[in-house]
Amino acid sequence: MSTASGPGRSGTTYVVVDGENIDATLGTAILQARPAPDQRPRWERVLAFAQKEWGQDVKGLFFLNASNGSLPMSFVQALLAIGFQPIPLSGESHEKVVDIGIKRTLEAIAGRAGDVMLVSHDGDFAGELATLVEDPERRTGLIAFREFTSTSLSGLVAQGLQTFDLEHDVNAFNVQLPRVRIIPLEDFDPTFYL
Repeated sequence: MSTASGPGRSGTTYVVVDGENIDATLGTAILQARPAPDQRPRWERVLAFAQKEWGQDVKGLFFLNASNGSLPMSFVQALLAIGFQPIPLSGESHEKVVDIGIKRTLEAIAGRAGDVMLVSHDGDFAGELATLVEDPERRTGLIAFREFTSTSLSGLVAQGLQTFDLEHDVNAFNVQLPRVRIIPLEDFDPTFYL
């Protein structure tokens, strides 16, 4: 996996967000409740992190399920204002429209130059992400809560997938989340627990 700009680089990092997955993980697994506004990710920080981390322009693609025929317009407007392209998809009730849209997008990116940061925990994207990771001219990353990442995604780390924690690496939250996670000894601060 290349980490420096070189031939074939587009100079773009595609930040592909599975908003449903992040929201569900945050609400169900971490908070055990619907997140309050101050407990939600600051999505502009995700774009800023990706730009700073890999030192190039970013294109944010935020996938939304619009199968019910309506859009959360205030959220869509906020996404547009911070630089994301909202992608509201609709389909049949049995279709996982966001997953299908993201899979198709990752497949399309594989056919062109550009780096990718996927924001999701969902193992359904492992095949498409593996194809991207195999490309030596491309950087591929995953932004998620590490402890909830699918083993099929975390298994790609050995092949070159870079991982970033949404809370601790990206600093996407204004509040500290009540997470129980493995703490590297060098990061352990006992005074936090006293």
